Amino acid sequence: MLFDNQTIPFMRIRKPMAIISLLVVLAGMVSVFTKGLNLGLDFTGGTSVELAFAKPVEQMAVQRALEKAGFEDTVVQHLGRSTDILIRMPPQKTAGGDVGPRVIQAVSSPDNVVTLRQVDSVGSQVGEELYLNSLMAVALSLAMMMVYVALRYRFKFAVGAFISLLHDTLFTIGIFSIMGWPFDLSVLAAVLALIGYSINDTIVVFDRIRENFRKLRAADTIEIVDISLTQTLRRTIMTVATVVLVVISLLLLGGPALTWFSVAMLVGLFAGTYSSIYIATSYAIMMGLGKEDFLIVPKSEFVEEGDAP
Repeated sequence: MLFDNQTIPFMRIRKPMAIISLLVVLAGMVSVFTKGLNLGLDFTGGTSVELAFAKPVEQMAVQRALEKAGFEDTVVQHLGRSTDILIRMPPQKTAGGDVGPRVIQAVSSPDNVVTLRQVDSVGSQVGEELYLNSLMAVALSLAMMMVYVALRYRFKFAVGAFISLLHDTLFTIGIFSIMGWPFDLSVLAAVLALIGYSINDTIVVFDRIRENFRKLRAADTIEIVDISLTQTLRRTIMTVATVVLVVISLLLLGGPALTWFSVAMLVGLFAGTYSSIYIATSYAIMMGLGKEDFLIVPKSEFVEEGDAP
């Protein structure tokens, strides 16, 4: 079968791939610091309006009615049933009265009675606090993953895993900044999910590397890493393909509420798969990964007196 009798020399191009990764991440960070992120109302503040329709209603129909009435950048989604609608919108430029009655007037029709259930407002200060807390959540996740890998493997692996996860996070955020796509809580949830996905893929690779270091004693470090990556490639392809199918289903059928979550997942899946191969292992090699990191030293009680120094 494919990959069974041949080893793919992944590490032969590890340096060019590292340079490309660095340039892409730097481009994304330049965009973040100059252009910024297109933050959603979860972070900037705004208003959410919950409505109940007498009959089922389409999200796009409500969206078009709001745009026609002058509401800008609204997000419309169903709340469990096709008759329940949640509308989220940033602070509107148009003036005139409370938001609730204006929304009712915009979306109501003679054959479908609308009831206003709830109106909630999020101030810009609350949104800013949520944004800072989100950054702390991402940073804490990365730190805890590094500690976990350091305890389970070696610190050299932990550095590679941390840089790999950092690459995935910055890559996804940078792409959203460059493209100007909305960045809200759903995208943040995707970033946190990708951290978990990426570390799982990386750990599978690390397990195989550790196993092969103990089995293939005659091979050097680069050869062992290439063999390990080749052996895990089939599993990686199958796992990514399965997840991509699910994410594409969410993108096509999940509605506007899951659009940018799905896009972030697709971008992050590509980055996570790439980083498990070329970032995590490459930096472990740069840290001096070798056979001595996996030697099993016998305990002192099993060493005979004649063998003691």
